[in-house]
Amino acid sequence: MSRLTLHSYFRSSTSTRLRIALVMKGLDYAYVAHHLRKGEHRDPAYLAINPQGLVPSLVLEDGTVLTQSLAIIEYLDEVHPEPPLLPAEPAARARVRAIAQAVALDIHPINNLRVLAYLRETFGADDDAVSAWFGHWVAQTFEPLERMLAASPMTAEFVAGERPGLADICLYAQVLNNARFGVDMAPYPTIARIFAACDAVPAFQAGRPDRQPDAE
Repeated sequence: MSRLTLHSYFRSSTSTRLRIALVMKGLDYAYVAHHLRKGEHRDPAYLAINPQGLVPSLVLEDGTVLTQSLAIIEYLDEVHPEPPLLPAEPAARARVRAIAQAVALDIHPINNLRVLAYLRETFGADDDAVSAWFGHWVAQTFEPLERMLAASPMTAEFVAGERPGLADICLYAQVLNNARFGVDMAPYPTIARIFAACDAVPAFQAGRPDRQPDAE
């Protein structure tokens, strides 16, 4: 019987998001690793699957290829609605999407591997400079998110109540990435608390980079 195929890289935060969502939905998948630092995502065979050469990609049972982690996760939520990853009420759904997109659209695009590599190769940035860049752009989004989450009556154990969802997945993956660059989480106690709650959930544990078959 055919099944889903996940094209992933263990350290990719976007791949971490999707791995968590797949496990939360109870979906079995085959894992295909592409080592980004070795340029395996630029191999012609993978570019034939995803011309952007990015991970993750999810190949459905019928061969349809889905790309972009948030789009894939929302697809999964529509096709496999239990457990839901978005609240039922429209304003609450918009809030969760906004928090998820703050991470996925404001932090990730300027802090991903290809941008950091460009800083090193083109501008001669060393490890300290790259870490400073990374931490600066995390703070630009985490500082307002911390205030928003702390002030919202919708925030409980997780972003939108007592069950984790899309926003929690994005925050969790980002905080894992932060640790690699020495980002101090002390200024973000609400986000740190949500991260700890997520880290106690088996699906989040299963999606961690260090639990993947290609982990180094």
